[in-house]
Amino acid sequence: MRLAVLRIGHRLVRDDRVTTHAALVSRAFGAEKIYMTGIDQSVKETVDAVGKRWGGKFEVEVIDEWKGIARAWKKDGGKVAHLTMYGVNVNDVVSKIRKEKKLLVIIGAEKVPRDAYDLADYNIAVGSQPHSEIAALAVFLDRLAGGRQLEKEFEGGRLRVVPSEKGKRVEERQ
Repeated sequence: MRLAVLRIGHRLVRDDRVTTHAALVSRAFGAEKIYMTGIDQSVKETVDAVGKRWGGKFEVEVIDEWKGIARAWKKDGGKVAHLTMYGVNVNDVVSKIRKEKKLLVIIGAEKVPRDAYDLADYNIAVGSQPHSEIAALAVFLDRLAGGRQLEKEFEGGRLRVVPSEKGKRVEERQ
């Protein structure tokens, strides 16, 4: 499945760390790209630097207008899943979504415009209580991949974690 994430909104200064974490979760849990509106270029640079150190192919694209991305995704045969606490429970739709060939996952930073709900093919709830968009994204992507992303090897990086019961072990590749 081709998988990308679209983050709508960014509250300047306050959200730099949260936005970076949304991109890192997207990357680690199997997305190939994240589109982001309203971010400072430093967020893109941080995520790009992580990719250089730890490997893998992941792209951050800074955009001005999110609706065009969602519409183009659908026009190209893809589906759009919007993560919201008001949607259908993830457990009830994840098996259907796994059959899609191309999926764009929308997450919000601030109040998500009504258009996101209307453009989405799936409005999906990860719980029905207020929570972090990062948590919702991680749970959704984990359910979508059935846990397989936790075994993924990232090619091309110079660093790799060596699993250890105690302590931190990082291997530097030559």
